[in-house]
Amino acid sequence: MSQMGRRDFLKLGALAGIATLPLSMVRIAFGKPEDDFTFAYISDSHIQHIKGNQFVRNWDMGLKRAVAETNLLVPKPDFVVFGGDLAQMGTKEELDHGAELLSALKYKTYHVMGEHDYYLDLGKYWEKLFGPQWYSFDHKGVHFVVLNSILTTDEWTFKRWPTAEQRMAEMAGLDNPNGSPFMVGEAQRKWLKEDLAKVAKTTPIVVFSHSPIQKIFKNWNFWTDDAEQVQALLKPFQKVSVVYGHVHQIQYNQIGNISFNSVMATAWPWPYPQSYVLADSHLPVLTVPMNRADPFFERDATGWQYINTRTGRLALNYELPNNTKRQVAFNAKTGKPQDMAYQDKKNRILPQDHY
Repeated sequence: MSQMGRRDFLKLGALAGIATLPLSMVRIAFGKPEDDFTFAYISDSHIQHIKGNQFVRNWDMGLKRAVAETNLLVPKPDFVVFGGDLAQMGTKEELDHGAELLSALKYKTYHVMGEHDYYLDLGKYWEKLFGPQWYSFDHKGVHFVVLNSILTTDEWTFKRWPTAEQRMAEMAGLDNPNGSPFMVGEAQRKWLKEDLAKVAKTTPIVVFSHSPIQKIFKNWNFWTDDAEQVQALLKPFQKVSVVYGHVHQIQYNQIGNISFNSVMATAWPWPYPQSYVLADSHLPVLTVPMNRADPFFERDATGWQYINTRTGRLALNYELPNNTKRQVAFNAKTGKPQDMAYQDKKNRILPQDHY
């Protein structure tokens, strides 16, 4: 598959109507050039049912546009990943409607479960639509792992709430003290250990999760309680990337051999913690500020990403309407992702170093 340059990709965005949604185009290039491939990433659509056949139009339009732009990509991606929170309150109406919108994709699609999809019926209807809550697959020399990272304790899940609807509403809240930190859980960690035991340590590993598989900001549940235990299972591998949604903002981090990168949402942008009066007045240390979303422009601080992994590490290029364009790429000199506009200009990597 031939490589598409950034300039050509931006031309495509212009032809598609000036891309303003979080469409993530990922280029994998770990092996021979003829084995290179791409995939697209869409996340956090939060389809919300009103009544009858009415749904919140903004969230509908966000997902519709992302799907349409994905179908116009050149070169065509090998597959698409949906990163979770397809629904807002996890109802059959929302999941059916979201699945119908996603069905317009012209590619094989893999699905990650979000908490908004799970906590009404604990994922039963999701499984009927999309299959297992966690699984793995291999594609052209890369091992992909899809995790359900939004589980929590049995006490919180099964014993605390009088109805499933209240449980869903409590977990769906943003800064809600009745919520609960997420986890991958013991059973799934055991499965992951057994799955990875079959994979060579030199094989690139890409993990798709909804929550970050790290501990960022507990007040907002940007947090996975057993993150260190999951990271320990990934530590023996040479190159590991975790791609996650949930946070609706740009985040990146490096922990040992693991690179972490978030993708944007098609629904709305999350404010950063310092801009929220009930949160602590400091940012998580790994988050770099960007311009705050404009409340008069519904798409401000949402965006799409072109993600390049030529070296086996992610380089994300964020296109944000009414915001400064951002580029986050792994810097081999420092051994971690770097924001090229805001960090360490002396060691800045040039675009040609990773395109």
